[in-house]
Amino acid sequence: MNDVIDFETYLIISHKKFEIHLLDIKNFKNLYKREFDYETDLEKIDLNLLSEFLEKNIFRIEKIAGNFVNHINVIIENNSNLNFNLSVKKKNYSGNITNTILEKILSDVKDLFQESYNHHKLVHMAINKYIIKGISYSSLLDNINSDEIVLEIKLISISKLIIYEIESNLKKYQIQVNNYLDKGYVNNYFKEEEELDISLKAHKLLNGLNINEVRITSKSSEKLGFFEKFFQLFS
Repeated sequence: MNDVIDFETYLIISHKKFEIHLLDIKNFKNLYKREFDYETDLEKIDLNLLSEFLEKNIFRIEKIAGNFVNHINVIIENNSNLNFNLSVKKKNYSGNITNTILEKILSDVKDLFQESYNHHKLVHMAINKYIIKGISYSSLLDNINSDEIVLEIKLISISKLIIYEIESNLKKYQIQVNNYLDKGYVNNYFKEEEELDISLKAHKLLNGLNINEVRITSKSSEKLGFFEKFFQLFS
């Protein structure tokens, strides 16, 4: 079998329900979708049930796709996920709001988060507002001249313990996680399109639909610089 290039697999996890979707990215539809609801008094993912759920569905998906599932996107709903907004003010002594200034602000915020919450993995970083000279903007305008800028930034992270538990289950099938997403963030972005399957919503977001979301990538990547890895933020 060859690597999967026409399909994406999405695993949706909460303490009440599991879902798995096989998305045909060329025709933009799910070829396979299974759900499993379970009862628990604890707001904790049942890892034994997750293992059984994967056992029942991974090989079925591979048969439909005609390929091994080597990578997966995981969408998590859990009360331990951190979700908060912060505001950052930056003096701009050059007078022009440049890409370099914005990159520095976002890079500093990311590093500060990682130092302060080292038991969590940052999975979403998005600019809610740009405030320039007291005026709020939902996106960045070209050729802005100001000696100060304020960014309102949303940060969402997932517990590294939960990530470890999920990846331990997936390793049994030689599957690696490509991306983690927060279920609330995904659904909230598409609140006007509630009927759309969450795998379709996630695919759109992972491919840059939210122009104000920063693509968080590993520092080990050498193909692009940190700033160039932003989705479409300053294009």
